[in-house]
Parts: sequence; C-alpha cells; structure tokens
Amino acid sequence: MEEVRLQKYLANCGIASRRKAEELIVNGKIIVNGKIVTELGTKIKPKVDKVTYNGKEVEEENKHVYILLNKPIGYVTTSKDQFGRDSVIDLVKVKERVVPCRKT
Repeated sequence: MEEVRLQKYLANCGIASRRKAEELIVNGKIIVNGKIVTELGTKIKPKVDKVTYNGKEVEEENKHVYILLNKPIGYVTTSKDQFGRDSVIDLVKVKERVVPCRKT
C-alpha cells in the first residue's frame, strides 16, 4: 500500500490546495485515525487510514470532469490570481473542483 503526504491527499480530495491543506494541518483541523495531526509531512495510506475534516470523513474521488475552453484574451490560466486579474475559473460555472491547465 503506497503512502502519500497528508497535504497532497487533502488536495487530491478537493478539500483545499496543498498550501491551504498545510495550514489546516498545522492548525489542528485534520484528524487521522482519531488523532489530531499537526506535523507537516505526515504520511498516510489512503485506503487504510481514516482522515476527518470538519467532522466528515475525507475520501478521494476518482471522478474527473474535463472542460476544453478557448481562453479569451485578458484572462489568465489560474484559479486565483494574486493581482486580481480575470481568471478562466470566472468563466466556468460548475460545482466540481476545477484545476486549470494550459497547453504547453
């Protein structure tokens, strides 16, 4: 059984970005197997360990939705822009977690 870092697992589950997941861990908001985890770099076994956030069990979703978008001029390919520019996320209205990527 492969182990993964807790913050990566939380990001893959759509709880938060990796950086935000790190904040949740450090602030004691994540419980693994009934114990509060505050140490970054903690590894878990996704199919074995029970991870809880806000009283609910966290589970990986294997469902992916792909959206092809012809990005208009003036929009940036990011989910949150530090300069407040319009983002492709502003154009896509779905309830699923959206991870923007661009053709290289």
